[in-house]
Amino acid sequence: MSWTYAKTKAVLATMHGKQDVIAPAMLEHAGMEVMVATSVDTDVLGTFTGDVPRIGTMRDVAVRKARLGMQAMGISIGIASEGSFGPHPVVPFINADIELMVLVDDDHGLVLTESLVDTQTNHDEIIVGVRAELDEFLLRVGFPEHALVVAPNSPHSPGSRIDPEFVRGKKGIATYDDLAEAIQNCALRSQDSRARVTTDMRAHMNPTRMQVIARLADQFARRIARACPGCGAPGFGRVGPASGLPCRVCGEESTVPRGDRFACVACSCEREQLRTERMFAEPGECPSCNP
Repeated sequence: MSWTYAKTKAVLATMHGKQDVIAPAMLEHAGMEVMVATSVDTDVLGTFTGDVPRIGTMRDVAVRKARLGMQAMGISIGIASEGSFGPHPVVPFINADIELMVLVDDDHGLVLTESLVDTQTNHDEIIVGVRAELDEFLLRVGFPEHALVVAPNSPHSPGSRIDPEFVRGKKGIATYDDLAEAIQNCALRSQDSRARVTTDMRAHMNPTRMQVIARLADQFARRIARACPGCGAPGFGRVGPASGLPCRVCGEESTVPRGDRFACVACSCEREQLRTERMFAEPGECPSCNP
């Protein structure tokens, strides 16, 4: 069953320039040539501004996105990525960028998945009036290198005669003049006369997010190049933590993983990579000693 993705072609479904960081990583580490499906409108699967809701999990949407590219280009291997922003899954008071990337391979009936949680994000928003002072916010989010989205904070009802562009939000704002104009227009179209200013999290409008996608692409490409020790299929990689370290006092399993679990998507092969710097957990990390 052994094979590699070297010298194969994959299609990437993106409207936001992700090929600039994904294609070089795939070529360097996996030997795969990545082409872009330029005719695919990936916004039909969801937008960050919410005017098109994202239905399903990040993985579901990424797989559907990859298949749109595969269908458009007539290629059996597709790549796509999705991002989400909000509280860190482990440290909820810290904002995080959660990125996920998939490779769909219809030749072998496989879907490879890799994810990355990174605290490097400028995801932020502020609600302002027409004459608000924005200097601190703009400095914090990296404007104008990072673009913004402006929308009415409290839009009028859908049946009212309002320019739909300003109900959904004006995207890709990257100059001070455009920002001032958008805030004025959106505030006038809001029931509370205020505008919501949000970071534009589309990859081509947000260099910070693009850097995270680049790190994920490098990580994913290296995984794609890693063969399963059991069957030789590509994509052997981490799937979760190993079981908990034993408690130093009572010997019961703690909440501290003893390492990482690696698995193959093509066969049942699994391996554990155990940590060497710690052999035991402390009582404070043990549910039995510290319930």
